[in-house]
Amino acid sequence: MPLLSSRIPELSAFEVFLAIARTGSLGAASREFGLTQQAVSARLASIEAQTGVALVVRSPRGSQLTPAGVVVAEWADRLLDVAHYVDAGLASLRSERRNRVKVAASLTIAEQLMPHWLVSLQVAANRLGGSAPEIIMTATNSDQATAAVRRGTADIGFIETPHLPTGLRSRVVSHDELVVIVPANHKWARRQRPLTAAELSQTPLVTREPGSGTRDSLTAALRKTLGGSLQQAPPILELSSAAAVRAAVVAGAGPAVMSRLAVADDVAVGRLRVVPIPELNLRRRLRAIWLGGRVPPAGAVRDLIAHITTPMKRSQPDGRGSSRTLRREV
Repeated sequence: MPLLSSRIPELSAFEVFLAIARTGSLGAASREFGLTQQAVSARLASIEAQTGVALVVRSPRGSQLTPAGVVVAEWADRLLDVAHYVDAGLASLRSERRNRVKVAASLTIAEQLMPHWLVSLQVAANRLGGSAPEIIMTATNSDQATAAVRRGTADIGFIETPHLPTGLRSRVVSHDELVVIVPANHKWARRQRPLTAAELSQTPLVTREPGSGTRDSLTAALRKTLGGSLQQAPPILELSSAAAVRAAVVAGAGPAVMSRLAVADDVAVGRLRVVPIPELNLRRRLRAIWLGGRVPPAGAVRDLIAHITTPMKRSQPDGRGSSRTLRREV
């Protein structure tokens, strides 16, 4: 489609011209727009100069459209009808964006943290006499959450991966710790000496699928300790949810490395045991990601992140019977 020529006036100029056509008077048009008559006259002269067409004949009795002016007025009226329709549509989209947010969250965040965040967001909104934005959430893995934000099918993502996704902005919204877990009757639950990183790397584990932030975080921690040439033992099982991994470990399929948040209840009742591994730093940052500028998009996305990261107000169970305050970190 060819570009518009420089002869097309701005929409605001057409609005002034149509006011002159409707009222038959530069003075009446000037009062409608809160301008001086001289300013309206200058605007009309500018329109005629830009279009190269005489639109209005001025006389002591008022302003009358030329034949060409009548035609242009009809076109301008139709053009402004479409412009107002588009303007109203854009306002609706802005309102929807402010009141609704599509979220793609990795499973640990979706299952362990998002419910608390959303409830506290609703409580905070009710306290102020307002309403919380509508949250439409998809639980997935970190890679798929990142892809959804890039495609625009999610307004914001929450990921666990240790690697910052290129082309996206991010903010740390919480911290987490991975732990090695086994059933209570597993030999590792009775060992006297600490488990080593090398032993863990050579043990077939029950793991999440490729693209999982938990799986990627473990690999990154092992490589940091044992070197980049590390070759991990292949998984004994690959499962697509934290619940399935936890159930497989309880059933005796093998050890796993999971978020402490996800296994807190099982550890508390003795169904699972945490195996210490002092060599590895399994702490990780949980991030919100979005497409665009350094500041999160205005509206529901920014409100949600601000609520989650407000210092000294948002706290989460740490899986050990206490709470910790979420720290804001870019």
